[in-house]
Amino acid sequence: MRRKQINYCLLICLSLIYGVYSCTNADEIAFDINNPTLPEVEEDLNIDEDFTPIGTVEIFNETKIDSNYILVNDASANRVYIMNKKAKLLHEWNLTNNIGNDVFLMTNGKLLASLESDEPKIPLGGKGGKIQIIEPDNTPSWEYIYSTENGETHHDVEMLPNGNIIAMVWSIMDSLQAKEEGFMLSENIYPESIIEINPTSSSIVWEWHSMDHLVQEFDDTKNNYGIINQNPHLIDINYSTQVSLLPEVKGDIMHANAIAYDENKDVIYLSVNSFSEVWVIDHSTSTEEASGHIGGNYNKGGDLIYRFGNPEAYGNTEGTRLFQNNHFPNLLKGEHLGKLLIFSNGNDIKQSTVYELQLPENFNLEANTDNEPTITWSFTDPDLYSGKVSGAVLLENGNILITEGDFGFWEVTREQEVVWKYSAPGFYWRGYPYLQQAPEIKLLGL
Repeated sequence: MRRKQINYCLLICLSLIYGVYSCTNADEIAFDINNPTLPEVEEDLNIDEDFTPIGTVEIFNETKIDSNYILVNDASANRVYIMNKKAKLLHEWNLTNNIGNDVFLMTNGKLLASLESDEPKIPLGGKGGKIQIIEPDNTPSWEYIYSTENGETHHDVEMLPNGNIIAMVWSIMDSLQAKEEGFMLSENIYPESIIEINPTSSSIVWEWHSMDHLVQEFDDTKNNYGIINQNPHLIDINYSTQVSLLPEVKGDIMHANAIAYDENKDVIYLSVNSFSEVWVIDHSTSTEEASGHIGGNYNKGGDLIYRFGNPEAYGNTEGTRLFQNNHFPNLLKGEHLGKLLIFSNGNDIKQSTVYELQLPENFNLEANTDNEPTITWSFTDPDLYSGKVSGAVLLENGNILITEGDFGFWEVTREQEVVWKYSAPGFYWRGYPYLQQAPEIKLLGL
């Protein structure tokens, strides 16, 4: 049975049997039914008694727990709230629409939220269509709707240093056009695009479309014909039709689920779930250059300047596959600059893994070459598995906070020690940590 637990009250009876513990007031703790030795319990838990926890907390080593707050995105309940490590609800927002999926708190105390439109036009998993900036009093101060029969924002958004917002878009391609582009099936597909929005003018100021950077070797009479493993900078339009996909992503041949911006290199990282890869795209291009194959700082136009996680996706015989579906490429900063945390869902093996990767200083993407980054740290556990969503972030004390989508949160040390867990019914997109003294937390009155 997964995560066997025993309520501490039950330990009263057990302590009488073993004669070594007396009854104390504490959280639920893990108990190995096959090992009669009772686990050691931290006495100084400082659990308040004037609130009801919103979930179950397991404390394994209190001295090593990061004490700061977590912003929780619960997609199943469409809730966004801040809690502490005792599962005390500290603040919650009232949203105008369902989340879809990313919502995070900016340093000015406002939320940037990817929400579902009133009537989503492309009802795939992670659907959105509406982006809002929300004031601390829950009032939307800016809204952008991109929800039509031709395209819809989805999943993730990110604020750029210049104040613009980047978002992912599903662009519809009907079956006839898809066939002309070399797609092997007769169905509508939804290739990925990225748009950059200026909130001041509510206008799109830059865009990139994956459909401009395709390759296929299925039909030499159609567009984009070429040898896949000789074109690592291009995207095989038929890759996901040849691998096992989650049942609800029919037509969603790429299913990007996360976006990240590297201001030092002026590039965008796109997590592409159906390819089990992360694609790196040059943001220094103009929109015109992004539609072609030359231009920008890397002179590749909108072609991929780097990709990693699954060399099989571009027919590469070198390099070891890391991901079986992936979420949240989280670029690190400070002393960890140049590294990235990412959650590999592990659908093929029913085992999730968090990786910390050292990214190359200079992007080099060559055919039939090991292009994969170096693993600098990883964590897995027999109990860690979520086939969807999830992610990992670095905490102030150096620990890693892991979001396990269908469970809750783990906090683990660099030495692989699990020090804290939180669980409750829900579907957790991500958790973002915030210092208790952070400006955005103070602006909320916490």
